[in-house]
Parts: sequence; structure tokens; C-alpha cells
Amino acid sequence: MYHCRLGQAARLLALAASASLALSASPIDQIRASFAAPPPDSRIMMRWWWFGPAVTQHELQRELEVMKAGGIGGVEIQPVYPLALDDPEKKIRNLPFLSADFLDSLKFAAETGRRLGLRVDLTLGSGWPYGGPHIPLSMAAGRLRVERSATVPVLKEGESLVAAFADQKLYFVAGHTGMKVKRASAGAEGYVLDHYSRAALDKHLQVVGEPLLKAFGGHPPYAIFNDSLEVFGSDWTTDFLAEFQRRRGYDLKPKLPALVGELTEEKGAIRNDWALTLTELVEERFLAPAQQWAKAHGTLFRSQTYGTPPVTLSSQRLVDLADGEQPHWRQFSATRWAASANHILGRPVTATETWTWLHSPTFAATPLDIKAEADRHFLQGVNQLIGHGWPYSPESAGKPGWGFYAAASFSDNNPWWIVMPDVAAYLQRLSWLMRQGKAVNDVALYVPVGDTRARFMAGSGRVSIDRQMSEVTGTEVIPQILDAGFGFDGVDDGLLEQALADGGYRIVVLPNVERIPLSSYRRLERFAAGGGLLVAVRRKPSLGPGLLDAENEARQIREISARLFDAPGAPGRFVADDKTLGAALAAARTPDVVWAPANPQLGFAHRKLNDTNIYFVANTSNQSYQGKVRFRVEGLQPEWLDPLSGRPVALGDEITLPPYSSLVAVFSKGAKPAVPAKPAAGQQLDLSTGWNVSFEGLDKSVSMDQLKSWTEDAATRNFSGTAVYEKAVTVSKELSGGRVVMDFGASAPIPESPSANGMRAWLQAPVRDAAVVYVNGQRAGSAWAPPYRVDVTGLLKEGRNELRVVVANTAINRMAREGEPDYRAVAAKYGERFQMQDMRNMKPELSGLLGHIRLVAE
Repeated sequence: MYHCRLGQAARLLALAASASLALSASPIDQIRASFAAPPPDSRIMMRWWWFGPAVTQHELQRELEVMKAGGIGGVEIQPVYPLALDDPEKKIRNLPFLSADFLDSLKFAAETGRRLGLRVDLTLGSGWPYGGPHIPLSMAAGRLRVERSATVPVLKEGESLVAAFADQKLYFVAGHTGMKVKRASAGAEGYVLDHYSRAALDKHLQVVGEPLLKAFGGHPPYAIFNDSLEVFGSDWTTDFLAEFQRRRGYDLKPKLPALVGELTEEKGAIRNDWALTLTELVEERFLAPAQQWAKAHGTLFRSQTYGTPPVTLSSQRLVDLADGEQPHWRQFSATRWAASANHILGRPVTATETWTWLHSPTFAATPLDIKAEADRHFLQGVNQLIGHGWPYSPESAGKPGWGFYAAASFSDNNPWWIVMPDVAAYLQRLSWLMRQGKAVNDVALYVPVGDTRARFMAGSGRVSIDRQMSEVTGTEVIPQILDAGFGFDGVDDGLLEQALADGGYRIVVLPNVERIPLSSYRRLERFAAGGGLLVAVRRKPSLGPGLLDAENEARQIREISARLFDAPGAPGRFVADDKTLGAALAAARTPDVVWAPANPQLGFAHRKLNDTNIYFVANTSNQSYQGKVRFRVEGLQPEWLDPLSGRPVALGDEITLPPYSSLVAVFSKGAKPAVPAKPAAGQQLDLSTGWNVSFEGLDKSVSMDQLKSWTEDAATRNFSGTAVYEKAVTVSKELSGGRVVMDFGASAPIPESPSANGMRAWLQAPVRDAAVVYVNGQRAGSAWAPPYRVDVTGLLKEGRNELRVVVANTAINRMAREGEPDYRAVAAKYGERFQMQDMRNMKPELSGLLGHIRLVAE
């Protein structure tokens, strides 16, 4: 043992077909070929911010062409806030949202993208969430305001008194959140719509959706996008009391005080019923009709279905393409939320909004940062990356041009763009691979929906299941599952039957669950009776989630708990302490992956098709790892593949994973494990001295006897761009004849200082931040991530050789000199719609080649 309409239907069929190409007769052969040169539909995409929108057709075409050349496969068009005032001399004109000129630009972009073979998605609005000037206050996001007062509160515009409990000095007022569309473009300002109101959605689809889709003519977008259910504090709608009575079977009005104050058994049940009604309303009045509208228009409904309103994991069944976000792979992130639903529903592709807060401020992110976060998404089951993002920027904005207030920027205004095709190829390679077959996750982690809803409180603004479930589960359960060597998906009551139907999950974990529907618990009892491992952590279920028939349900639930966990020979396992869960799981079932020595920063994702098992493994830390890995695969040896190059790699009994590095192991009957070559002892050539360096655009060349950062010279301290390192070397016959790599030197960890505004790679790299190597005029490859080595085999000749290394940094050094852009005039005209993040006190970053460079024979 190695330790719809035709267009919409065609899109879904193509999606499934492309995701399962490897289900052919010889999967390992196809994996090798497609891993080296993956199909184009697995390329990354970009959220394309149109600021203003002040766009021109010339620049739209240029940027789309550059994206394609850089390995980007499509865009999601998102009109957002203005960054400049109208200026005819600079050819800047903010086109009002939905104006004829705006729609003409949208039509042009769609046609150009289609001509270039790029996928085009469209946010069905501007900014987020849906809303705008067409939404009156009566259709705006609603909330229940709670007032503690000795007198009846003064009502504001659009409010009404729902109930008064004068003896408790407690009043409930129906009103509105007042939330406006975030980051709206010119002409798109207005209230966020009420997601519990079908009339509000219909108004939005009529006023905004229809004109946008009409601009696409007979070729609708691949998908329309719902960007974030971030309707903060929305917990009420106009007809809520009537709907509650109809659905729950009792009158909520006299019980409204249960929605505030300390949690009790009865209050928890009423709050669950309140939140369940909210969930049903957003599903029936927003998600389902939006999906139906998309289908009627020949496109797909893509949605970030988490947050507020309090949708559940199973709400994802009402969207065609479920998206996630967040790289937190050792927590229950929104990414895992989407991936879990897709795995259970049998959907082949899970996309995420990637790099949302990567290495703030904008333009600071490096190619290594990009890889480091992307790997964390792959570990969660993602196989379609939608970059956040690409800032449209006119030529008159100069370098680095316009940038989003918070995000990595992927445009060609980044000096490191010279390696973007290689970065994109790495991401495309893994996106394709992680679509093959089906995800293998042993553990189904039950999402404690009833317990989470019981903790909701009216007026608190906190009514999100995915954001608040950790209050129930705690922070130890997920790390315990992962560190024990198991993969996991989340599952809730709405998907439980489907999740357990095919036997894919061997373990179900109940994390501190007190409230559970009786039907779900009966299903879990059958699962345990059939040989599945059911584990309750910290407590055993004892209550139903709702108020009606609560006593009867609680009695039956306690009886099931007794049979499962307390009776002689009980099939379930009870773990009182979260911190012992991992040991209990590993003792009861064979882990999928075991590392020796163990390291919590090592992760894996497992896919299976026919008789082939694919494992993606990643080191998410800034420390190198060396050790052994054991996979739960019988009778087969792994064929290891390098995602950076797409080629097989030879490994012995131990593997080495440099910081932020990754590997792929493919187990198949046709696997051909490569044999590690014996190192060519002593054959190397030091290249660390004697470089001539010319800085492009500066008309400056220097000789570097010793490699040093550009920032050590006052003339290049604030240089952002590319520099060319050149030298001639004499190579011996022994060094030129076999496999040779250019090694740029070792990296070193730097102390982590986590920021609220995003992650980054904490590494002192020998290349800052990207290098492309040429040998005798031929491109050998690039170095932008550990182990910072470029294969130059076959390019060297005996005798004199010309070496050229083109090195690029980030835009931060230039920005440190120029300082934060001044947007006061824009704010004066349009209001303050954004605040640039972390742009004060910027300092130049180390740049250039900094390591001990060698040619090494292997």
C-alpha cells in the first residue's frame, strides 16, 4: 500500500464533457498529454473591472488580446466606481450605466471576446449586491429593527410598527437596511433590492437584466453572475408574518421577543423557524427565478450563494454554477461551501473568486503570491479560478495605471507580466487535472444549520449560516480531520440523502450538534447501521430544530442518540474532546494520506476515475519539507508530475517539497514511475559574478560583480520594470552533455505578519520577482516560484555560451515614489465609493537577482 435552452444545455453538456475527458480507455496516457498541454476551457478567468465605466473600444480590444496572449481564458465583466473625471484630452468619459454608449461598449467587448475564443460572463448589474436607482425604498432590503424603549419609537420613512410589548419595553419595527449598492458605477447608484421579494427581483431583471442581455444579441454570455449575497442585516420583508404563519403553522407576532435576548431551548426553536422562513423566501423568490430567467435567456446562472440572506449549503442546487471565495483551507470557507455542494450534486466544476485580498495594496502581489493562494483553493476542491482581477486602465493613466481598491492586479501593467503565460499554464494545468473523475473525501461534516439559526438575533445584523457556524463547530474539528489524513466536504439536511446515497462518504461527523431534524437523524442512523462511521463531537443530538411538535421530536432524537452512542455495541462513536477527534478517526478508518513526519501545513486533494487515483499535494508554508508520504492505494506505484513544468519527475522514497511548492501523484495500471538519476557529482559552474545589467527604459547599464538588489542604488531604488542580466560563460563538455539546470539559489522564510487585508507568501526569494532565462538566444524557461530552477538541458554547448536573464519586479517601487493617488476630485463629484487599502507608507521592495546562481548537472 502506498503509504434548458439549447445554448444553456449545450454549455452544461460541454462543461461535463470537458471535465471528464480522462474517462477514456487509457486515462494515464491522456492525463500525461493533457497535463503537459491542458485544453483551453480550463484556463483561468479574470473579473474585469470597468471603472466609471470609462472604456473605449480600442482599449477593450487591446486588453482582451493581451489577456489571451497571457493565458487567460475569459472575463467576467463588472462595471464599478469611477476613478477619474471626464477629460477629453485624456480620452476619458464615464459612460452612464445602461446608457446607449455603455451598452454599445458591452456589445463590442462581447463580440471581441467571442472572436478571440474567450469566455465572457457578465455581472447582472454594477457593483454588488443587485440593486440600483430603479429600486424604490419599498423594494429595498428589509430588516426588523428592535427598539428597547419606554415609549413607542419614532418611525422613519418606510417603517411600520410590527408589534409592541410595552411591559417589556420592547418594540419591533419593520423597515429597511438602507444599504446601497457597493462600488456602483456612474448611473448605477441606489438601494440594494429585497432578496425576499419576487417583485423586487423582477423589477431588476426587467430594468437591468433585459438591456444587458440584449446587448449580447444572439450570443448570450456564457453565464450571468450574482456577485455576493452580502445584504448585511437583511432579515425581514413586507409579508413575512403571513408567510411565516403559512409555512410554520403558528403566529410569530406574539413570540417576537424570542428573537432577542439570551438563548433558551424555546427561543432557539423560534429563531430557527424565523431563519428557515428567510431561507425559503430567498430560495423561492430570488435564486430559483433568477436561474429560470437565465435559462430562458440561453445562459447559465452563476452565483456566490452564501452569506446573508441566510442561504444554506443546499441552496446551491438552485444555481447552475456555484462559486466560492476565501483561501482558508483549514476552516470552513465559502470556497469549501461551494465545492462541497458541487461534489454532492455531481457538478464537475467549482469556481472561486480568487486573490480577493492578495498581498495588499493593489499591485504588490507577486507570481509566487498568486501560486501560494491558488494552491489553497485547489486543496478545497476548486478547479476554475476567477481572478480578482483585471483593472481596465486607459493608456493616459500611465504605469501602473488604474487599480481596484483591494485586490491583486493581473494586468500587463505589472512588470512581472513577462512570466504570466507560465503562471497561467501552472494554474490551467491543475484546474484541468482537478476536474478529472470525482472528488474523494472520506468525511461528510454535518453543517449544524439548526444550532446556527438558533443563535441568530433580530436587529443584530448577524444572520448568516456559513459565517456563524463556527460558533457551534468550534475551530478544532476541521484541523483534526485534515491532520488525521482525511479529506472532507460539508453536508446539510437538504443534501444529506443525496450525499449518502452512493456510499462515497465513509464517515459523518456531527460537530457539537444539539438540534437536528428527526428525518436527518433517522437517515444517519441507517448510515451507521450500514457500516458507516458516525461520530458525534462534544455533545449528542437531543433536540429538533423547530417549535412545533418539539417535545415529541426531542424524545425520539434522544432515543436515537442512546441507540447510536450509549447502547451495548452501539455503532456510533462519541468524542467528548474536539482535540482527540483526529486520533479517533484514524483508529477507526484508514487515512487517505499520511505524512511522516506529520506537518499541518501539508495538504492534499484526491480525485478518482476508473482505476486511476490522482493526488494533488501542496506545501502551504514558507518552510521546506522532506519526508515520506503514504497513500491509501493498493498495488500501484505513483507516477509523479511537476505542475510547474507539466513533466514527469523522478522521486525516491522521500519527497522534498520546497516552500509553497506542489506535486501530483497519479496511480494507474499504466503508470511509469521515473527513476531518480544519480547526481553528477561536482559538475557545476558558479554564475554569481560578472553580470552586465541594463534597465529597460532608464538608459542605464551597470556591471554587477556581486548580485545585489536594485534598491541599493539610488538611481534604481524606485525602478519598477524589467532589467536584462547578460554574461558569457565557458562550459565544459561534461556540463553541456547531460541534464543541466540553472539554479538561482536558496530561499529563506521571513517572519509572518498576517494582515486583515489578505495573505501573501512569506519568503525571501532569490529572484525578485520573476525571471525569464535565455541560453544562446533560445528561451529556456522562467523562475518565479521555488525551487527557482530552470532546465537548460540541450541548450548549452561546449565552449562559449551567451546567457541572458530578463528580470522583473512589481509596480510597488514606482508607487512608493509617487505615493497614493489623489481621488478627492472624484469623491467630490461621485461621493466616496471606495478607499484604497494599505497605500500609505509604501516602501521599495527588494528587486532583481539576489541568490547564488549556478549551472548544475543532474
